[in-house]
Amino acid sequence: MTDPQQRAVALAYASGSAAPKVLAKGRGLIAEEIISRAKEEGIFVHESKELVALLMQVDLDGDIPPALYRAVAELLAWLYQLEQEALITDP
Repeated sequence: MTDPQQRAVALAYASGSAAPKVLAKGRGLIAEEIISRAKEEGIFVHESKELVALLMQVDLDGDIPPALYRAVAELLAWLYQLEQEALITDP
């Protein structure tokens, strides 16, 4: 059953870029598809309704605003740590 209130935002950061970009965003079925594709690709999914609400305001292919740098940097550090732990436990 689709939750029409479900929201999702996909971010990407390329080395050398000024800031992470919003690659995809949506609600309901689109949000479910974003989450499903991320999981299929082995991309970690982090749930934070507050951060998603703020990122939903960013235009597609737009850089995240400086006010969100710290929150996103903490998220990226968390993801990096998870990836490193996965490499150690599942070489």
